[in-house]
Amino acid sequence: MAQLNAAALGNEPIGKLLIKQAVPASIGILVMSLNILVDTIFVGNWIGSIAIAAINVVLPVSFFIAALGMAIGIGGSSIISRALGANEKEKARKTFGNQITLTVLLTVLMVVVGLTFVNSLIPAFGGKGDIFEPAKVYYTVVLYGIPFLALCMMGNNVIRAEGKPKFAMIAMIIPSVGNLVLDYILINVMDMGMLGAAWATTASYLLCFGYIVWFFLSKNSELKINWGHLGFDMAILKETSSLGFVTLARQAVVSITYLLMNNILFDLGGEDSVTVYAIIGRMLMFALFPVLGVTQGFLPIAGYNYGAEKWQRVRKSINTAILYASGLGLLVFAGIMFFSEDIVSIFTSNPTVIAETPSAMRWVFAATPIVALQLIGSAYFQAIGKAIPALLLTLSRQGFFFIPLVLILPMYYGEIGVWIAFPLADVLATIVTAYFLNREIRLKLNPAIPKVYSEGDI
Repeated sequence: MAQLNAAALGNEPIGKLLIKQAVPASIGILVMSLNILVDTIFVGNWIGSIAIAAINVVLPVSFFIAALGMAIGIGGSSIISRALGANEKEKARKTFGNQITLTVLLTVLMVVVGLTFVNSLIPAFGGKGDIFEPAKVYYTVVLYGIPFLALCMMGNNVIRAEGKPKFAMIAMIIPSVGNLVLDYILINVMDMGMLGAAWATTASYLLCFGYIVWFFLSKNSELKINWGHLGFDMAILKETSSLGFVTLARQAVVSITYLLMNNILFDLGGEDSVTVYAIIGRMLMFALFPVLGVTQGFLPIAGYNYGAEKWQRVRKSINTAILYASGLGLLVFAGIMFFSEDIVSIFTSNPTVIAETPSAMRWVFAATPIVALQLIGSAYFQAIGKAIPALLLTLSRQGFFFIPLVLILPMYYGEIGVWIAFPLADVLATIVTAYFLNREIRLKLNPAIPKVYSEGDI
């Protein structure tokens, strides 16, 4: 049955297949995002608005270490999808074994470094003034659970590469629900404050890890590995690293962005401005869940069919993914434009934050209808194993455009310049991505390339 599920990536109609892949991914991202959102609401109402800012300060460090697992997962999963498409199952198993070893070694090392320099890292990421102490409490506890989160992120992408999106969805739902239940018990019932929030998060990672281990040990997975698969294969390691570096570089830029934003906004408006950004950041994670779900669903389809040399199906998957994601992005845009005030009032009763956040949020989401093209375009190159264009397009938005804009615009326009930088970066990155994606489609995915398909394949 597992083999039939993987083979379906190359046989079922693209529209139907993308929905099958994207809906579970979207639900998983939705639940995970709701977890982050509700967690922020709980913390803001039960601990205070400073606690929201404190968690926002910690996120870049914990996200970057967790991103090691995600990077290894996505990089290796690109190989696994193409290997399964080419019927090279042993290569797929060896890749998975290498992913496990690499994830454990790197994340444990990063945790040791993160704990060693805790007092330097927190202020560097904007944890100053009243924010420092609660941020340190949260950071120290959460960091212990990060290796388990990294393994979960890696395993989740491998599950999706096998063509098992429903199991991947459950893997995302378990820690989200667990975290919310534990938040209520530890923060509200036991009154543990930031320490309770931290332990709730860490325990939720362990729950997810337990489920991931169960999946790969059960009959649901065809990637049955042995000790020999854990030893490094340099060719696989090199390709996994080069493709995974795309995701890691993206997350590194995200962490740098948090660092800059927290410090710039602290200087412009103090703790309240950092809280405004924290709320908007949560909405970015939450509101874009359907667009991100389509992107996640698109990856294994493109990778599998590229490995099977079914160029027309790859082209069809690109067009369909962009169409679906753009439509969903338009709905998100409309929701943010009309309901910003209502959204902000859920998080906090701080009058300054309530007054400043809606306008800033509208600027940040202003280019949402077009970001789908940028996301799908950069994801395509990663799915087919082209690391350099994937890296450049992934970094284009935040690295090449947003960071320079957010450093320059506030010098002339103050805090509004920070928010204007978001849509400008989105537009510029989308233009660049559209150019390179169109070029790739014309040169590589030409329908004239001889390949015989049945009508149902396309």
